[in-house]
Amino acid sequence: MTAARDAVMTVKELETFLAAEFPQAFGPGRAHHVERVGLKTATVRLDADESHLRPGGTISGPAMMALADVAVYVALLAQIGPVALAVTTNLSINFLRKPAPGPLFGDARIIKLGKRLAVGEVGIRGPGDDELVAHCVATYSIPDRPKA
Repeated sequence: MTAARDAVMTVKELETFLAAEFPQAFGPGRAHHVERVGLKTATVRLDADESHLRPGGTISGPAMMALADVAVYVALLAQIGPVALAVTTNLSINFLRKPAPGPLFGDARIIKLGKRLAVGEVGIRGPGDDELVAHCVATYSIPDRPKA
């Protein structure tokens, strides 16, 4: 778990911030973990358990959508700092194949970072696998930030 040189928040700073602001996803017994951050990138791990499965023994679509949303949010915060009120304005996901139960990784990349909007994409994959199980594009609204 390392932070790249061009991110303004480290993995540890992000996890601390997210645990305080979003304990439902990052609190005790949490399922999401920030693996790494870099220049406009982040990887978030979902430790999927029984609560994330749907009938047929696969990880549910809503669990993968949450992973994608969190991964873009983390990649964005790593670039702009702790802005809790940056919010998703659009999220589109394509489910490509059925993931096996177990951990999933969301590899996010910010495609465009403007003053008010950020667009990112996420590839969701299993551990040690380059084959995507889902691909997502999300847009975030960035609130006005106080002047320094």
